[in-house]
Amino acid sequence: MSDSSATQLQALINRTIPLSAAMGYRISTLDARSITVEAPLAPNINIHGTGFAGSQYALGILAAWGLCAHMIAQAGLDAELVVVEANIRYRLPVTGDIVCHCAVTEAARRTFIGALTGKGRSRLTLRVEIGANAAAVIDATMHARLR
Repeated sequence: MSDSSATQLQALINRTIPLSAAMGYRISTLDARSITVEAPLAPNINIHGTGFAGSQYALGILAAWGLCAHMIAQAGLDAELVVVEANIRYRLPVTGDIVCHCAVTEAARRTFIGALTGKGRSRLTLRVEIGANAAAVIDATMHARLR
């Protein structure tokens, strides 16, 4: 991955989803099959001094959406991309900056892009781990349709 890919994706997300900038969202790593995004705790804190559940969810969804958008762009495709279903489990409090990691296997990446290319639409379910020791976990199903 080039740093420009992460910079361009982060700029797109900050421009089209203004809440992301207010949260301090940033992409810390991005490659063909994984993304790590993070945001500081301070603007995402709750009354208990830990990561606000809504911020964790939003940042996790941005990680899943960002990885899918990146895979689509790397394949040279133009597609609408939406989250069709997502579930989160909060297992431990997040006591520091909110860090979300999402990865996909090479086989799943190929299947997702292959269906999108061949059928014009595709779905992919991703797992996002949030915080140390997977303090929260999101399972998000993404749907893409060629424009």
